[in-house]
Amino acid sequence: MSTAGVHESHGRDQTKKAAASGWIGSALEYYDFFIYATAASLIFPQIFFPSNNPTVAIIASLATYGVGYVARPIGAFVLGHWGDTHGRKTVLILCMLLMGFSTMAVGLLPTYQQVGVLAPVLLVILRLIQGFAVAGEISGASSMILEHAPFGRRGFFASFTLQGVQAGQILAAAVFLPLAHYVPEAAFKTWGWRVPFLLSFVVIVAGYIIRRRVDETPAFAEENQHGKVPKAPVLEAFRDNWADMLRVVCMALMNVIPVVAAIFGAAYAVQPAYGIGFHTDVYLWIPVAGNILAVLIIPLVGGLSDRIGRRPPIIVGALGSGLLSFAYLYAISIHNVPLAIVFSLLMWGIVYQGYNAIFPSFYPELFPTRTRVTAMAIAQNVGTTITALLPALFATAAPPGSSGIPFKIGCLTFGITIISALAALSARETYRIRLNDLGNVGATPMSKPEYDRLRASSAAV
Repeated sequence: MSTAGVHESHGRDQTKKAAASGWIGSALEYYDFFIYATAASLIFPQIFFPSNNPTVAIIASLATYGVGYVARPIGAFVLGHWGDTHGRKTVLILCMLLMGFSTMAVGLLPTYQQVGVLAPVLLVILRLIQGFAVAGEISGASSMILEHAPFGRRGFFASFTLQGVQAGQILAAAVFLPLAHYVPEAAFKTWGWRVPFLLSFVVIVAGYIIRRRVDETPAFAEENQHGKVPKAPVLEAFRDNWADMLRVVCMALMNVIPVVAAIFGAAYAVQPAYGIGFHTDVYLWIPVAGNILAVLIIPLVGGLSDRIGRRPPIIVGALGSGLLSFAYLYAISIHNVPLAIVFSLLMWGIVYQGYNAIFPSFYPELFPTRTRVTAMAIAQNVGTTITALLPALFATAAPPGSSGIPFKIGCLTFGITIISALAALSARETYRIRLNDLGNVGATPMSKPEYDRLRASSAAV
């Protein structure tokens, strides 16, 4: 085999390894992150907060979920800097270790009945560490895959990062399903809920092994070799890319959809104070089913964006899922489990993926190599932090016993998705720009015929 053929084969091998690493790593890390979200909706109000006021307990528990997102901008600054100065590979390993140990520690915490107010204090501290750690995951994994991916297939391969995230959410809910169904309620409140958190030991071991096997990306290696690694990527990102960072902040507000589906929706359906009365084990199937469908849809939409561009799927996904939030919450309000599942599949499993499958390629394509992880991490995490504070706001704006909950929360949700759609509309299209020109505002997309020829040459990967 010629030298060129050897390099091509190695490049294809690394593309597949990077995609597999991004998928598995994101699945494991977001398993950790979302088992907390599930527990915050289903069990934490009863065991970590005073039980004499159910409404206050629900709001406080959902607020601790949001606290994790408060730490994300801080983690984005630190881990984004690390990813742009020390490499994509090292920051992903660091994120994995921080997340694994902090999640495992949650499973060892004493309850409010055992130690009083110290229990929620420790819970908040560990949630802050979780939020810090996860801040570098999506930007690091997306940049790693994007910079290993062949031209014309960046959307397809980068989408595996979010496919892994959805798989992690499936695992998070699926682990709770047999526990909630088969373990007696008293035992579940005592030790059953701890099992998913203690299983995070697997994350620490498996994640480290997987991510050690992937090479650093050629784009970062070239920057490092020529001494172009920035000393202060945060300052450069704000100086040169503030407009696109603002667009990403606004587009990242789309995180309101999983918040409505899996966090507020779970509390609304399950918590006794709301009076809906869905069984815990039944309701857990709603996000599981939605995410199973999302896992199938994501690579298809990612590949579609390599043909029609990044912006159209994001705009359609934003507006469509925002409208469907009304129907989803209404189905819960009328105690109709089959209908709630159907609208969950439409809203979260299909339409929302127009955004969810695309942003892992679109966001890093908006920024240059030298500040890519930093700019994406900061902007995306600021946006998701804003939306993560919404569960407590939703519970306050539509408390148990109030009327018109689906309409109130639906209006808030749709208004936010409109902002995201407008931000995507204002951004430049990136799918036909070469990797070396990404982040250059003046870069001109190549002609469609030339793009199709180069893309066809990458089809073998």
